[in-house]
Amino acid sequence: MRLDYLSCILTILSTILVGKRCWEGWALAAVNSVIICVIGVKTAQFGFIPANLFCLILYGVNLRTWRKVEP
Repeated sequence: MRLDYLSCILTILSTILVGKRCWEGWALAAVNSVIICVIGVKTAQFGFIPANLFCLILYGVNLRTWRKVEP
């Protein structure tokens, strides 16, 4: 499986879902960040890793915040 294509699809889907205020978009974005970290390791582009680890933390905070607001 081509991880770059999978990441592309997840980026589009998560952006659409977050734009529609669906918390599942944050979950997909987190999965995508893990995939990007794997791509970074496999291609020796290690700069992707710290940025996406930061994004994972941010997604977790946002997901928790959004889930508390929903009735």
